[in-house]
Amino acid sequence: MPSIFTRIIQGEIPCYKVAENEQFLAFLDINPLKKGHTLVIPKIEVDYIFDLPDQTLGELHVFAKKVALAIQKEIPCNRVATVVLGMEVPHTHIHLIPIESERDIHFTNPRVPLSKEEFALIANRIQGHLEA
Repeated sequence: MPSIFTRIIQGEIPCYKVAENEQFLAFLDINPLKKGHTLVIPKIEVDYIFDLPDQTLGELHVFAKKVALAIQKEIPCNRVATVVLGMEVPHTHIHLIPIESERDIHFTNPRVPLSKEEFALIANRIQGHLEA
């Protein structure tokens, strides 16, 4: 059975897309820790990040870097944290989270409620920084 992320890649489930190429997809987390919290995934369904082929793993991180730099241009923050947990969805993914301190990446923190319009605006604005 395909993961929820594979279903997003296939267009079965909508997302707020930030960036995409032939190998990877970045979209806003719909239950974000912070405004701009983005997930970066490979389009191949591999559960554990370290099971990815070396080249794909490297390219995933380069793609995530481009997205993180665009997030940082749009969302005021000290840094964009990179978190790889991999337990909640059996599909490799990197969390990119705009932070002011380490406390901002505690996954037990309250989530930031955003409207559909806010999600769409944030995704669109981050995309604009990637295209610039």
